[in-house]
Amino acid sequence: MTACGVDHLVVYAADLASGQAWCERTLGVTPTAGGEHPLMGTHNRILNISSPAHPRAYLEVIAINYGAPKSIAAGAKRWFDMDNARLQQQVAAHGPQLIHWVATVPDAAACCAALSALGMDRGSIITASRPTEAGLLQWQITVRSDGQRLMDGCLPTLIEWGAVHPCDSLQASGVQLEQLTLQHPQAAALHAACHAIGVAHCVAIAPGDEPHLQAQLSTPRGTVTLSSSGPTRSTP
Repeated sequence: MTACGVDHLVVYAADLASGQAWCERTLGVTPTAGGEHPLMGTHNRILNISSPAHPRAYLEVIAINYGAPKSIAAGAKRWFDMDNARLQQQVAAHGPQLIHWVATVPDAAACCAALSALGMDRGSIITASRPTEAGLLQWQITVRSDGQRLMDGCLPTLIEWGAVHPCDSLQASGVQLEQLTLQHPQAAALHAACHAIGVAHCVAIAPGDEPHLQAQLSTPRGTVTLSSSGPTRSTP
């Protein structure tokens, strides 16, 4: 059975070209071509960031694919708040940004029920896929019809993979996720929710005046901290 943990970090870019340039500039590596998500009208590039602490994790640079239609129901929003005008303006003005994370779970339905018991609606469980050179990737993922992340992006979207995971075919990149920290004014509620879905052990949760995601990575350029308010880099 798949263990609960950090599956991937979500970096929102205005387009994939700027997302790739950001990745090369910030992390010192070029992300691998990902694929298209016909359901949502989005596409991505991905980067293996697995580490001993997070053994099957990747970074996703995702953008709206304006040249492709989306097949979700009329009126429904794309995942990860990607249709949120304020978030789009922020990314357009300041460049690609860490906005969210996705947790892998062995039973998405059970986790949704656990969150519902806490008064949190993580959304419907939908089946999604994208073609790859190694075959079709398939997964179940929680998405609200309004597209919202919860708790300002600190509470993860849930994903339950099929037989194949992206990291199965991703080469080591030289980038590793060391720690993911979630800061939120409602830290106790966030911790309770993360505990209910089995992921409290793999993240650091702290109180703070403002919601904040922070991912510390080791990279060819030294330690890099990605933040929901922008990246900073320490010396090697």
